[in-house]
Amino acid sequence: MEKNRKDEQLEQFRVDDRDQKLTTNQGLKVTEDEFSLKAGVRGPTLMEDFHFREKMTHFDHERIPERVVHARGFAAHGEFELYESMNQYTKANFLTDTSKKTPVFVRFSTVVGSRGSAETVRDVRGFATKFYTDEGNYDLVGNNMPVFFIQDAIKFPDFVHAVKPEPHNEMPQAASAHDTFWDFVANNQESAHMVMWAMSDRAIPRSFRMMEGFGVHTFRFVNAEGVAHFVKFHWKPLLGAHSLVWDEAQKISGKDPDFHRRDLYESIENGDFPVYELGVQILAEEDEFKFDFDVLDPTKIWPEEDVPVKLIGKMTLNRNVDNVFAETEQVAFHVGNVVPGIDFTNDPLLQGRLFSYTDTQLIRLGGPNFHELPINRPVCPFHNNQRDGYHRMTINKGPVSYHKNSLANNTPATSTPEEGGFEHYQEKVEGRKVRNRSDSFRDHFSQATLFWNSMSDIEKEHIIDAFSFEVGKVKNKDVQQQVVDMFANVNVDLATKVADAVGANPPTGGGSDVTKQSPALSQENMVKKPDTRKVAVIASRDGDASQLEKTVQGFKEAGLKAEVVSDKLGNIGNLPIDHTFLTADPVLFDAIYVASMNDEKKFKKETGRYVTEAFNHFKAIGAASKFATILDGKEGPGVVTNDNGEQFVAAVTAHRHWNRDI
Repeated sequence: MEKNRKDEQLEQFRVDDRDQKLTTNQGLKVTEDEFSLKAGVRGPTLMEDFHFREKMTHFDHERIPERVVHARGFAAHGEFELYESMNQYTKANFLTDTSKKTPVFVRFSTVVGSRGSAETVRDVRGFATKFYTDEGNYDLVGNNMPVFFIQDAIKFPDFVHAVKPEPHNEMPQAASAHDTFWDFVANNQESAHMVMWAMSDRAIPRSFRMMEGFGVHTFRFVNAEGVAHFVKFHWKPLLGAHSLVWDEAQKISGKDPDFHRRDLYESIENGDFPVYELGVQILAEEDEFKFDFDVLDPTKIWPEEDVPVKLIGKMTLNRNVDNVFAETEQVAFHVGNVVPGIDFTNDPLLQGRLFSYTDTQLIRLGGPNFHELPINRPVCPFHNNQRDGYHRMTINKGPVSYHKNSLANNTPATSTPEEGGFEHYQEKVEGRKVRNRSDSFRDHFSQATLFWNSMSDIEKEHIIDAFSFEVGKVKNKDVQQQVVDMFANVNVDLATKVADAVGANPPTGGGSDVTKQSPALSQENMVKKPDTRKVAVIASRDGDASQLEKTVQGFKEAGLKAEVVSDKLGNIGNLPIDHTFLTADPVLFDAIYVASMNDEKKFKKETGRYVTEAFNHFKAIGAASKFATILDGKEGPGVVTNDNGEQFVAAVTAHRHWNRDI
């Protein structure tokens, strides 16, 4: 695969320590690395043992502070290609030149949990993309949900304090099902829309490869003539957006807490590169006030039926990181990393993020030179008068480090907009200095109801179950009641069923007259493909090897990832067994197919467990006709009891079969 510019730049920093001699960090070859320098074989260690001190000091400082939010993450390299020039709207070079392939680095993450938490918890997922453009780095720092819990960044510390483990007992980890979070929700009702998303299936994605991404905020495109448009960014996965079921997600957290990163890593290693299309919603400035919501409100979407998403390019993730710490952990994103042609709006949450990201990187990465780390360096040269500080890598020549100067002919010099210099959009601003919020931000429930109206029946059922679980874990009865009463403003039926589940009083008021729907919000309307779906093919070692090979090959030709599971490792004919019943689990697969069985009681029991678990999670299950009795009692959609491989592939492609009688 041809290397992109970022790969070439990183090449100088990659080191393979295999077959090399051990040295200190200064390059001094070391004769001994087992014993510290002592005064006698039983004596004290000497202060002059510089090798011990260097080794131990580095170890003592190996851990940088993890991110307060988005601590649990995984990342990959890739490239972005533009379908058509957007020069009508923006002068950003990477969005106007279709001949360019722009290197990217994408980090996916959970929000609430620590770096060691499980990955399939109910949570928002970060979707942060760094574009290494010829004009500098551009960071699109978003989530897999298009809205957020709050409208003003001044409330972000409050929200995070509320959703994090409670300080008196440091529980629960990576979970919002506790008193302080729901107390925050009930007393900060701007969170209503986002909570609906968080209680939906969007909060438990099947994989990073099967979830949408959103820039959340309203930004500006500015073209070469200085004309601006409002814009929202979307990432649309080619595989569609799909989710786990809650019981399955909880079990995966125990069976494989690395489930999402493993899925991404293995997909890229196997050459099944994740692809996302970049979409934009564009709005003329004169249309800013034509809607029944404020386009700058980060708790609101622009419904796709009102403002269509235009697909303008695609991003392919095609290389895993070489070192998780050096790349995934040290990468520093910032919404303020923009290029000419992309600018900001007065969204108060966005405005606050422009301040906080720099502050965060300073404390997390130990100083002002985090931009010099290999993963953060732009591919274009950078020149300024910044000097010194922790971890400075640039060796600046000459005596001048200030502007203006005559000793260096006043260089580095500023650039005009025509030369590519960034120029802030000249928006007219006037008014008194106030601590307040526009009245146009005060409708907190209309779009929450829109979201509810847009869900299929099964998605609504999942939302009710999610509320019932989360609010059911709340110990304070008053908080439970506040939540019920609050969400009656979204939908009375929803609130009534939650009240019944948690033992609260049914709502006495509320209701909404919003009837509008947005079909684009329902995952049931997403594209469904068989590509890369994992199928556990259960087979005994004494089974028909020839038939098994045909079955596995047929599944692979259809795009499925067939992995053989048996009671013991080894081979069946020429086909290696990938997993045993102990080393894998049905929740780790998208479907189960029984190719062969033996008469051992334990084998039948484990096969039955796999089939039952998958059936209860509404997945496709199938068996060769000779072994169809293992599916007895499992009837309904997605159950294939014949040798028709195409029929089974179609069942897997459907993702879930919700209309089973379970």
